This record gives sequence, C-alpha cells and structure tokens, in this order.
Amino acid sequence: MRLLRSTDLALRVLMRLAVAGDSNPTTRGVAADMEVPYTHAAKVVAELQHLGLVAARRGRGGGLALTDAGREASVGHVVRSFEGDGDVVDCEGGAAPCPLSPACRLRGALRRAQEAFYTSLDPMTVGDMVTAPTGPLLLGISKAP
Repeated sequence: MRLLRSTDLALRVLMRLAVAGDSNPTTRGVAADMEVPYTHAAKVVAELQHLGLVAARRGRGGGLALTDAGREASVGHVVRSFEGDGDVVDCEGGAAPCPLSPACRLRGALRRAQEAFYTSLDPMTVGDMVTAPTGPLLLGISKAP
C-alpha cells in the first residue's frame, strides 16, 4: 500500500510540530523544512486544523502549534482521515467495471489487509513518533528551531 503525498506530508508536519517546543513555525517555514511546495503544505495544514490536530495563529507571534489532541492522535486515525475509506482497488469504476466483480474474493481480502494496516498504526501516537532518535533528527533538519 502506498500513502498519498498529502498523508505523508501530514504525518511529517505533525512530527515537525511535535518537536517545535515553544517556537511556532509558520506554514511557509514547515514547507521549507520538508522541502515541499507551500501550497501543498497549506492544504495539509488546513486539513490538520479542521481535524483539531493543529492550531494556527496569524500575525506577529503567530504560527503553527500542535494541539494536545494532535500530540495524542493515533497515527492510524490520521492516516484514515487523509486516505479516506475507499477500497484499495476500484472494481466498479471507470468505463469498464471489472468482469470478475460478481465472484471475486480479492476485493474483500484487500479490504481486510487495508484495515489490518490501519489497525497496526492505531496504537502509535504522534508523540510516540518523535521519541529518540527521530525527534533530535527532526530538530537538526529544521531551518528555524
């Protein structure tokens, strides 16, 4: 299974903010740290705000901060939120639906595998992801601690 770019970036933004301490990096700063386009980072940050995982303040002294809910958020929950609950394969879509659909057992097996993937991420929190050695490494790559 391959994560969407937005899911990957959401996890990296959460990790970056988890080690920010008292500093409040801007979306532009986080985008630069992660070497991604600002517009893509801004969309991801907006979704993280909507989920209640990130707080943003404008103006002087503003920036991004991880909320308590963000620090305690399950990685599985974050991934589900960004990936959606669609099937791994699209058996019915497109101009020609799969002719095996009426008797196929693969779709169910893939759905169970997808749920097992998410379930394996559920026990890990954002806070867990930044314990050593990851947290110190994140601080080292940040342009503005």
